[in-house]
Amino acid sequence: MARGGLTRLTGNVGGPDCDDDDCPNVYRTKDGAFVIQGPLSDTFTPPDGEGLVEIPEQVLREAVRALGW
Repeated sequence: MARGGLTRLTGNVGGPDCDDDDCPNVYRTKDGAFVIQGPLSDTFTPPDGEGLVEIPEQVLREAVRALGW
């Protein structure tokens, strides 16, 4: 899926000092699912086809505000 097909919910206000494409972010798909971008985590080994990322709490809070929840 191209990034252009996603709605970016975070990275628009405040947040860590980083470039637009390399920060932890939350995106929403046209179907209402979420895509999370962040540093890979090695907390445990997920099942095949899945991955783990770490994302700061402030990024999730920003996503919730963007959705009006």
